[in-house]
Amino acid sequence: MFSAIKGFHDILPGEVQKWQFIEAKARKIFEDFGFSEIKIPIAEKTELFTRSIGEATDIIEKEMYTFPDRKGELITLRPEATASIGRAYIEHRLYENNRVAKLYCIGPMFRYERPQKGRYRQFHQINVEALGTVDPIIDAEIIAMLNHFLIETNINGLELQINSLGCKDCRASYREKLKKFLEDKSSDLCIDCRRRICTNPLRTFDCKNKVCQEITSLAPKVLEYICPNCAENFEDVKRNLEQLGVSYRINPKLVRGLDYYTRTTFEVITDKLGAQNAVAAGGRYDGLIQELGGPDIPGLGFAIGLERLIPLIPKDKCFSAPLYLFIAPIGNAAKDRALQLANRFRIMGIKTEIGYEGKSLKSQMRWANKLNTKFVMIIGDEELASGRIIFRDMESQKQEEVEIEKIIEEVKSRKRNNLK
Repeated sequence: MFSAIKGFHDILPGEVQKWQFIEAKARKIFEDFGFSEIKIPIAEKTELFTRSIGEATDIIEKEMYTFPDRKGELITLRPEATASIGRAYIEHRLYENNRVAKLYCIGPMFRYERPQKGRYRQFHQINVEALGTVDPIIDAEIIAMLNHFLIETNINGLELQINSLGCKDCRASYREKLKKFLEDKSSDLCIDCRRRICTNPLRTFDCKNKVCQEITSLAPKVLEYICPNCAENFEDVKRNLEQLGVSYRINPKLVRGLDYYTRTTFEVITDKLGAQNAVAAGGRYDGLIQELGGPDIPGLGFAIGLERLIPLIPKDKCFSAPLYLFIAPIGNAAKDRALQLANRFRIMGIKTEIGYEGKSLKSQMRWANKLNTKFVMIIGDEELASGRIIFRDMESQKQEEVEIEKIIEEVKSRKRNNLK
């Protein structure tokens, strides 16, 4: 018997309706805010990610699904979407048509990590990117849009945390201060954090080791080292969020480990998922497009992890619509007529099922109940001979006979009267 690859998982009927609900909410809200959907390839040239993410990150060093194609070129299944959207933005010169390009995508990402709750090797994200302006208004606008989306999904117990990493220049200065602090404490750090001191010291803030967390809690804070321009920018972002009524908490330890992040950074966290507590995260990346070979165009964005978000949806929320109509045929002639009627109703947009395989009426009624059916239409030899169909309301258990020639109008009438 075959089973799914470790870290890859199926999304089954009953669960997939939650995904559809979230994706529909995202599309509606993001487009209300002026964003357009973009679909990007699952695989890219490996160099795109090594150049954008930075080679001294866990993603590049340990987590990418990379393989040579038949010509020997290295190909990588996308571990994140921002670099791919940036590549598409440059390749198709989207900056020529839009002063500010607002884009979003929904789909799978791939990272070779130890599978655990909220973390899979194939996982799904909603990504949002805005390219073309440094105005701090758009920082607040995007965070407010994320906040509105989460409110609309009826998920409670979330906290928005924000910070500023400063620009490229003041971030470099801070890295040196942090590196010196960590070097003095290196003997107490875990093996990974000792390696990060030289490669990417900001990544030590993400370590889950308790000793490392205690040490980094005493480390210099990035907000203490940002330049006056970056400090003013962060004040503008905070003021704009307050004007929009968005609550937040400043977390001076909040950093983004990927090399392309600058200035505003943010996360939405929950206490209901254990160690993997970030539901959404993002920030500004003003140098990324130029780094990828495009013009010097600023940008920012965020990603929502669907495997982390969906378990937080209230359990009492119903997503699957009940079946409206079940046609129970008795006999071959009745099955022919049932097929014709079911096709008519489905084309009309009425959710309809047929009893298959010549099952008894009792068996078909049990199936109709299991499907939470609103109405059942019973067709047998007697009904066909008389030209009348039995029409049963499953909630009231009342049934009546309806002329076959009038059954289409009868069902349409019930729909118009909101008897759903």
